Amino acid sequence: MSDKRIFFLVHETARKLAAAQCMLAPAGYSVEIKEPSRTLEQNAYQFPYLEGFAQQLKWPVNGEMVNLTKLEYKDILTAAFEKETNPRLAAGFDGGVVMLGRRTSGYGKKKFSEWMEWLMAAAALKGVEPVFKDGQHKKWSGVE
Repeated sequence: MSDKRIFFLVHETARKLAAAQCMLAPAGYSVEIKEPSRTLEQNAYQFPYLEGFAQQLKWPVNGEMVNLTKLEYKDILTAAFEKETNPRLAAGFDGGVVMLGRRTSGYGKKKFSEWMEWLMAAAALKGVEPVFKDGQHKKWSGVE
């Protein structure tokens, strides 16, 4: 048996083959069943919205209304998407406080699709238009 085998559980035969390989695997091997990863195109679709926030909306930071980068907005928006439960605050390296951001990198297709629907609604609520560059798709395809 080779070191790694990947089965896409798209039909009954694939499921049977995966189960058979589990039965043949040597002791100590592991099995992981997970949701499919999102596509690069799906991942890229969030950035026109984040860029829209960065270009069109100021945010209160340390008592001042300032422009933020798209990644700073991503931290704020993903925390809101996750209902801001259990925020993680860390001591800064030289003092102060740092709020640790949420990451979308662990989202599978379904959760990422939920994030994108939420992000589009948040943008509409704040009057933010996405900033698409030439050649970018303007239609969200959701979970594929």
